[in-house]
Amino acid sequence: MTRRQQGILTGMPFMAHITPRTFVDSLGRKLFLAKAPGRVVSMAPNVTEILFALGLEEKVVAVTPFCDYPPEAQNKTRLGGSNPSIEQILALKPDLVLAPQDMIQADLLQHLDRVKVPIFVLQAAQLEDVVVQIQTIARIFDRSKAGDELAATIRQRIAAVKERTQALTRPRVLYVLNTDPLQTVGPGSFIHQLIEAAGGANIAADTSTAYPRFALEEVLARDPELIVFPVGTAEGIPEEEQQQWRRWSSLSAVKHNRLVHVPSVLVDRPGPRIVEGLELLAKALHPNAFSEESQEKKP
Repeated sequence: MTRRQQGILTGMPFMAHITPRTFVDSLGRKLFLAKAPGRVVSMAPNVTEILFALGLEEKVVAVTPFCDYPPEAQNKTRLGGSNPSIEQILALKPDLVLAPQDMIQADLLQHLDRVKVPIFVLQAAQLEDVVVQIQTIARIFDRSKAGDELAATIRQRIAAVKERTQALTRPRVLYVLNTDPLQTVGPGSFIHQLIEAAGGANIAADTSTAYPRFALEEVLARDPELIVFPVGTAEGIPEEEQQQWRRWSSLSAVKHNRLVHVPSVLVDRPGPRIVEGLELLAKALHPNAFSEESQEKKP
């Protein structure tokens, strides 16, 4: 089964008179577009948030069941989970599918390629990658001005947080991504960069992987002064798991009751609201350095 979208091509262009725009995704795959897509399928909450933030909501024909922001996104057609059937996607007649690298299944990716459905794979390993993704998606949809403006605002707010925290003493921070097994964030992740930008010292900064596993003995030895828990209704660390940490009374974070909550949707999703997560994290790490009015402005 093959399918061709008029003016939207994958692979090398076959018409000499078309001057396509070329985009390279996180897998190094080239996407050739002769015009902006009119129908897009989003396969992740952060992608949906980017599309809506760029004013592209009318072009979104389907989202995942986990796409809960903005609230209007919940009115869109829902895919069948994080690994929808190829039949469901084809029935939507998309001009483009946007999917994170860590969520797209290899067989689905190959199937979409075989049936000529353009798919662009995204990955944000660094904080700056999040902003660049916004600009790339904006260019794909001929919304470069909106993308550049949003990116500039986010970068300015990141710079403002860094400026306030750069001269402050950096508390040792453990970010609890998962509890069983205990998993945190390392230098290869954008959350690690959030911690550093917020004025913290990640206790896993010397690890070699993006999401390392830690033994409890290692945490006790590194003695975090703050323990950060991402929380939320559908994702995050449950309350009962958070309370288990209080058993380890020798930890500085427990001694001084510095068990910090941040909304998981603001720190775990590499999208436009990541800067809000950064500001909340910085305020939790350095409450005396941030006034309430500095939190008012949002992108």
